[in-house]
Parts: sequence; C-alpha cells; structure tokens
Amino acid sequence: MFKRILLFLGLNFLVITMVTLILNIFGVQPYLNAYGLDYQSLMIFCLVWGMVGSIVSLCLSRVMAKWMLGVSVIDPHTNDPRLKELLYTVQTLSKKAGIPMPQVGIYRSNEVNAFATGPTKNRSLVAVSSGLLNRMNQQELEGVLGHELAHIANGDMVTMTLLQGVINAFVMFLARILASLLSGMGKNKNSSQNGNYGSFILFTYLFEAIFMTLGFMVIAAYSRYREFKADKGGSRITGKAAMISALESLKSLKHHEDVKQSEAIAAFKISGSKKKGIRSLFSTHPPLEERIERLQRE
Repeated sequence: MFKRILLFLGLNFLVITMVTLILNIFGVQPYLNAYGLDYQSLMIFCLVWGMVGSIVSLCLSRVMAKWMLGVSVIDPHTNDPRLKELLYTVQTLSKKAGIPMPQVGIYRSNEVNAFATGPTKNRSLVAVSSGLLNRMNQQELEGVLGHELAHIANGDMVTMTLLQGVINAFVMFLARILASLLSGMGKNKNSSQNGNYGSFILFTYLFEAIFMTLGFMVIAAYSRYREFKADKGGSRITGKAAMISALESLKSLKHHEDVKQSEAIAAFKISGSKKKGIRSLFSTHPPLEERIERLQRE
C-alpha cells in the first residue's frame, strides 16, 4: 500500500517478528495458563518485548543508515575545501542549536536531500547527498543543515522510539487476544480439544502485520508533525529566509530523486515524495508547499 518503509520501522518489525518466532519455537508463552490468557501477564510481556524492537532500531540507526546509503564520514582533517566548509558550517550551526558536534557524512546520490539520525545527541549523524552539495548554495545548505540539527536538538529519534515501543506493545497485545479468540485456545495450549495452537500462531502473525501497518499511520502522522517542528527550529538556527530558501530549492529540484534510497530511509530525510488521497496517511513528510506556507505565516 505504501512505497516508503522507514528503516527504523522496518528493522523494528523484523526484530518483533524474530522475537515472536523465537518465543514460539521454544514455547515461551508466560501469558498462557490453565485458564487461557492471563491479561495482566500478557500486557507486561508485550510492553517489555514491544520495546525491544524500537530500542534496537534506535541503537543501530546510525550504523544502519551508513550501511543502507553508503555514507562516508568526513575526516575532520580533510583537504577538500568543500568538505571543510561543510564541517565548519555544521560546527557553527551546532553551537547555535546548543548540541554537540555530530558526525558529518556524505553519500553519493543524484537526489537533493539530507538526513539526521542517531540514538543520542552525543552520538548523532548528519549526512548530505552529493546531489545536494553540488546544487545548493550556501544559504540553502545552511537551511537544510539547520533543519536536521533541529531534529537532533528536539530528540525526535528518542521520542519516536518511545512512541514505537508503545505501539509495539499494543500490536502484540491485541494480536494475541484476537488470535486466541479465533483459534479457540482454551485451558491447555497444547490440547486439540481446546483450540489449535498452530492456528493461534498463524493468526498472531497475521494480526501483527495488520496492526503494525495501522500503527505506521500513527508514526507517519508524528513524523509529519516533527517536520513542521524541525522547520521552525531550523529557522531559529539559520534564520527564516534560509529555511524557506532551502525548502523552495528542494521543491524546484524535486525531480532529482533516488527512488530506491528514498524508499528505504524516507522519514530520516528532510524531504519525501508527495502522496495523494489515502496514501497521504502513510506519508512521513508534509507537502513542501504546506511547509513553506506555514513558515511564511510564523
């Protein structure tokens, strides 16, 4: 239904699926007792394990982003004048944002984009595409970097982790309740007279996939909100003119898009593909026109 699967959510879903598979293989189901489902134990179980996927995703976000896009971290002692200027710009803007200097990287892509990620403000990464570095002027570049540094200053990745952890818990909780009802699980989870345990497992996977998709709509809505917030933060760091100039430039250069890469790590970036109709519910970014208009009103 949607093209862009956020790396954070993709890795998170993989971890949740693997946790479920391992627990099922070894029969670790502490919420199943002689009377059926123990809802209190199930909720605790889901809350604990539901946080695992999001926490792992957060901890690996910087490493996975480098691997997915082939990001090269810029050596602070580089002799390349363009890269030295980029490092100096990030350092200057980081001080204005009140955060430690992040790692700065570049990835080869014709698209005009940038992203920020990392588990903490002290272990963050800001990366720009070669297309952006080649096509944007200094003011536009500062606007883009200010936006990304605002994401770091706002702690967006940590907030997303907490939100995703709660969604994971509800996904696992509701999936198992519905799976129990539809499979007829009764007093003994291994008794064919009281329900089919194999059906319970299949229904669990099915409902987890369905609810995770619905949960993505919530994550996408939060992602759109944080883009507006990062635009506002970026305008405070670099000035409103620089932020609007950056968004205007992104709008005019929209045709320079790397489809595969933007689909893999869309919500990390400053700009995403425009969606229409119901597909807009799965969009991680608001339309650039709307972001520009909102900044102009403020």
